[in-house]
Amino acid sequence: MTAIFPVFAVSPAAADMLGHGGMVRALAVAPDGRTILTGSFDYTARIWDFEEQKSIAVLEDHFGPINGVAYMPDGKRAVTASDDGSLILWDIVQKKPLHQFKGHTGKAMSVAVSPDGKLIASGSWDRTVRLWDVDSGKTIRRINHKTDLTVVRFLPDGKTLLTAARDGALRLWRISDGSQLGEMTGHSWVVAQVAVSPSGRIAISASTDATVRLWDLADQREIAVLKGHEGPVYGVDFSPDGKYAISGGRDGTLVVWDVASRAQHRVIQTHVKPVWAVAFSRDGRFALSAGSDGAIRVWHIATGDRIGIPGEGDSGPKPWLESDHPGARLYRKCAACHSLSGDGPRRSGPHFAGLFGRRAGAIAGYKYSDALRQADVTWNARTLFDLFNKGPDVFVPGTKMPVQRIPQSQQLRHLIDYMRQLTATLKPSVPAIGGQQNLSPR
Repeated sequence: MTAIFPVFAVSPAAADMLGHGGMVRALAVAPDGRTILTGSFDYTARIWDFEEQKSIAVLEDHFGPINGVAYMPDGKRAVTASDDGSLILWDIVQKKPLHQFKGHTGKAMSVAVSPDGKLIASGSWDRTVRLWDVDSGKTIRRINHKTDLTVVRFLPDGKTLLTAARDGALRLWRISDGSQLGEMTGHSWVVAQVAVSPSGRIAISASTDATVRLWDLADQREIAVLKGHEGPVYGVDFSPDGKYAISGGRDGTLVVWDVASRAQHRVIQTHVKPVWAVAFSRDGRFALSAGSDGAIRVWHIATGDRIGIPGEGDSGPKPWLESDHPGARLYRKCAACHSLSGDGPRRSGPHFAGLFGRRAGAIAGYKYSDALRQADVTWNARTLFDLFNKGPDVFVPGTKMPVQRIPQSQQLRHLIDYMRQLTATLKPSVPAIGGQQNLSPR
């Protein structure tokens, strides 16, 4: 039986879907096509009304960036995977968590749901795949892997699992006993994303080696190498009828591929670099993209037109874009994760009002790691220098801060001086724990 999905008249005046405070790394469309689920670097997942292009719920319970999202077949529940190593099953009608799955000892990078909705699969940087029973919440099988996992996908038969990893290989596994059925190689670098065609016969993979590849799953062989991106490719998806596929990557382009001919059907310039996640709408007429600016955009595949106009977003002043201070250019990277004010747009990191002289881990309501919350650190020129020079993982072991280092001492001093000048006149507007306000990097 052919599934019939609603044909939406998405308003051309609708805004881009804005609300995340960091890059969007994962994207899924509900079984009925009416809502969209996204996962972000800002530690949250969001549910969006597709027709209205607006956020209808924020799901907050993770303590790290969200790397994977998936709907359950009933469309009433969804699951997320996070850097904190856990999965959370959500009731998206009541907008509340139902269960947290714990067991991974590394980042949970991908999550998938079996066709019958009874199993959840997760892949982690702890080099394991875990199969979870949805009803009991327990791990029923653990599959050891040669290297860090990046993707897990169920095949439509519900009996086979497809995985991809940082070694560039795709592998097939028998779910009943965890045995490996085969391995497909061809990519020369990390496989970032994989999608399986509706028929279950073909898989498409996106890699940081700048290629997209098609695979015959029955014969376990590569059938095509698709080249259309300048740089790493991060997202792929199949259209509902399996005739087309879409890819997006660091160059900011979306490429729609004709699967049968392997030809480019359409190329869309998003002007946002990179594109981290892509998906087709359930009626196959639209493509969705998400990237580094935290926005989700909708594109009409037949014309390549963008559906929607820029929303309000962060319309506050951005002095670092015009400043000739030698630290302003580096600060632009900070601005992607931190607002200047507690009243500003939500970002993945705490806001910068009152940065210098504040104790680490003190902003009330912000989800710090235990390590940072308990650290005896006050932010000043010296501690900020050590943080970025040594790296967060060395400066505060156990922190959830992204590992970022600035080894050039002079550049780092310029950045800290600019941060001091920029934040000197800012006043905290959100209460801090213990009456203090903190603006630590995380």
